Amino acid sequence: MRILIVSDAWLPQLNGVVRALSTTRERLVGMGHEVEVLGPDRFRTVPCPTYPEIRLALTRPSRVGRLIEAFAPDAVHIATEGPLGWCARHWLGRRDLRFTTSFHTLFPLYLKLRAGFPERWSYALLRRFHNAAAHTMCSTSTLDGLLREHGIPSVVRWIRGVDTALFRPIAPAKLNLPGPILMYVGRLAVEKNIEAFLGIDRPGTKVLVGDGPARAALERRFPKAVFLGPRMGEALVAHYCAADVFVFPSKTDTLGLVMLEALACGIPVAAYPVPGPGDVIGTSGAGVLDENLAAAIDGALNIPAEACLAHAANFDWGVSARQFLHNLVAVESTVPAKAAVQE
Repeated sequence: MRILIVSDAWLPQLNGVVRALSTTRERLVGMGHEVEVLGPDRFRTVPCPTYPEIRLALTRPSRVGRLIEAFAPDAVHIATEGPLGWCARHWLGRRDLRFTTSFHTLFPLYLKLRAGFPERWSYALLRRFHNAAAHTMCSTSTLDGLLREHGIPSVVRWIRGVDTALFRPIAPAKLNLPGPILMYVGRLAVEKNIEAFLGIDRPGTKVLVGDGPARAALERRFPKAVFLGPRMGEALVAHYCAADVFVFPSKTDTLGLVMLEALACGIPVAAYPVPGPGDVIGTSGAGVLDENLAAAIDGALNIPAEACLAHAANFDWGVSARQFLHNLVAVESTVPAKAAVQE
């Protein structure tokens, strides 16, 4: 099958959405499918307001449509609600061509936190975007319920996995810092609630791996924390393995792939009892969820690595890729080609 994924989040960006899409692509290619990603790297881009590390494509539906036609896909999946996603949705919809979408990010809450944008307006846009699709894929039962609650009924499950061939217990990075090491990995941004972690008074060292628009302000405000910047590949794995507890303070993430990566390295998780951590950790015993994040950290310090590894083994990328493939729909038009609306 020839599969086209349209995504505003793509390499060289580093985030959970990109890792999920790139791993899914690798697995599908390994299954014999031809998969192409239509991302911002093919277009002139501008920095995203308040988040310059993310580049937004400058294009039109007609140009996106020409690229779709050139690839001649059997199925199209629109992964994000950004400029490329809207252009593809518009072009496909005008021609009565079928496609699927996926929901990764709580944009309504992010926009409210960043710009005071009312959530009801954001959900109205999301309904317009996703209800044009044959299916909207989401990763958890919590998201399934949220989407249905906000008027997006055609929801199907696409679970996430973790690459246990990469993320595994190895020799830890030599940080030479007082323990215990309390680590966060991910974007340094306002919606990640990182201040709640850094403001906790606990023995040891708080270590942050990653980058983002809030980094400079956080470094000034919390000089005792150690900011290491982004890490990739084996270096990232070694840093996970240097932690005693992985702290995930976000209350807005739809999943939190970094939690799965930490667990696969044998590192327990401390987080709030909210969607995302609740779906990943639940009652597994591989982490502690508590409204008191300090208490969650203290409890997680007592969790053995074996419990984390056993729980991580339940998240398989092979199952995820097959589920994604099953959810796709054929790009077939009920309208003759000559009747397709011109741009």
